[in-house]
This record gives sequence, structure tokens and C-alpha cells, in this order.
Amino acid sequence: QVQLVESGGGSVQAGGSLRLSCEVSGNTYCMGWFRQAPGKEREGVAAIYSGGGSTYYGDSVKGRFTISRDNAKNMLYLQMNSLKSEDTAMYYCAARLSWGYGGVCRPVPREYAYWGQGTQVTVSS
Repeated sequence: QVQLVESGGGSVQAGGSLRLSCEVSGNTYCMGWFRQAPGKEREGVAAIYSGGGSTYYGDSVKGRFTISRDNAKNMLYLQMNSLKSEDTAMYYCAARLSWGYGGVCRPVPREYAYWGQGTQVTVSS
């Protein structure tokens, strides 16, 4: 069983930065960050192989967001820079336990079985 607890959300002005954290308990294969704005589908933001190294980003955040993992601390992070109003959403971390889907860690919601409760990010213009 895996438990995930996000933190670090808040309100920031456009152009600012935030770092989200996710405390992870249990062994995982892939970890990801996702977001969902009101009235919209859940969107994949970034994913990382739990062994480190391989990362994958959604087109809308490439060059602005960075996903990372500190396995010694059992933590997952999302550094968000140059924030825009369209980044406003509830952000979730999620975990996948298996090698499946070709062994690639992509931020595709249906590929993840374990989810945190979410942390709100609001960006004002």
C-alpha cells in the first residue's frame, strides 16, 4: 500500500515560483504530478522514474517546471517557475507500482493507481 501527502500549494502572482512536495510511503515504480482545474479533465504535468533519472513533462509546463525525487527522504517535488494564471489548479501527486506500459513513466492519469489528496495552487495575473 502506498500513501501520498502533498504540501506546498498556495497563492502567487504570475511570474512567481512555488515548490510542491509529496511525502511518499511505500515502494513505487513511477511518480507523477497531475493537476485539475474546475470544469476540466485531470492533466498530466510531469512524471519521474522512482529509481531516478528519467523524467517526462507535459507540453504546457516544459522549461518551467521541474520534477525531482529524494529517495533518502521519501519525497517527491515539483518546482514551478514562471507561473501563469492558467497554472491555477488542484495539484495531485500519484504513484504507479508496476513496470507496465512499456516501462516508461509518463504523466498519464489512467496509468496511476495511488493518489494524494491534492494541494491548491492559485496564480493571479
